[in-house]
Amino acid sequence: MSDVSRETSGEVEPEPASAAVVFGDRLDLARRFTAALGAHGEERGLIGPLEPPRLWNRHILNSAIAAPLFPTGGRVADVGSGAGLPGLVLAIARPDVEWVLIEPMERRVAWLNEQQRELGLDNVEVIRGRGEEWKQGPVLDAVTARAVSALRTLIPVTAPLLRSGGELMLLKGANAENEIAAAEKAIRKYKLSDVRVEIVGEGVIAEPTRVLRATRR
Repeated sequence: MSDVSRETSGEVEPEPASAAVVFGDRLDLARRFTAALGAHGEERGLIGPLEPPRLWNRHILNSAIAAPLFPTGGRVADVGSGAGLPGLVLAIARPDVEWVLIEPMERRVAWLNEQQRELGLDNVEVIRGRGEEWKQGPVLDAVTARAVSALRTLIPVTAPLLRSGGELMLLKGANAENEIAAAEKAIRKYKLSDVRVEIVGEGVIAEPTRVLRATRR
């Protein structure tokens, strides 16, 4: 089937060869999650109608390629987890990390809990709420988010969850560098240092990922 026909039908794109490189022995779990999201994501309001034909490259691998950046044995939150991008995907790729998926919308929380059970991800905890409603204090080793909001509005929601020395690892778009300049006040207020953008996945996946990183002191 041509790419145009696939976009019209909503069929999930074929699995790229790079998926095996990125997921290794966790590939079967990634396949199961991708198939479920492709089959039910649109009807459940998790993804738009144009996403299945680019689900692997634009969403699954784009999320998973950042997995090696997270600390072994750490506790990490995904704020605004939505369909599980990146949180569930990262939990599949990194079973040695404890993932807390924070999501306010009931239907998305139901989906996250279902996938956690069906995939047997015992390293995942799902919390219904917003990042700013977090009650446990600055205890996390890292916080991530993807396609949630601009950096200047995302920092006040995510940085307070980090322990001293903890790190923001935000998956951003091509405008990431400009977002840093626009967020100078928030960066100072929340004592973030070593703020930079890293591009990961070049030469490995079709659409490399920009990760905006910053350490809280």
